Amino acid sequence: MENFVFEDELEASKEILNKLLDPSITLSQSLKLYEEGLEHIKIAQRLIEEAKLKIIKIEQGFSQLEN
Repeated sequence: MENFVFEDELEASKEILNKLLDPSITLSQSLKLYEEGLEHIKIAQRLIEEAKLKIIKIEQGFSQLEN
């Protein structure tokens, strides 16, 4: 699996949004950009979920050390 970076995925989504705001793009270009944007958002969401799980594991390990 590739190494994705949350900030890169977020930036790519923003760039796509700016392109979608261009009134001169065609419908087919818009659809392609929309699909690409959703992929970047999906990856970013997955990265957030992975980070949440890591935090939970860290907290569980820390609480075990306290006991």
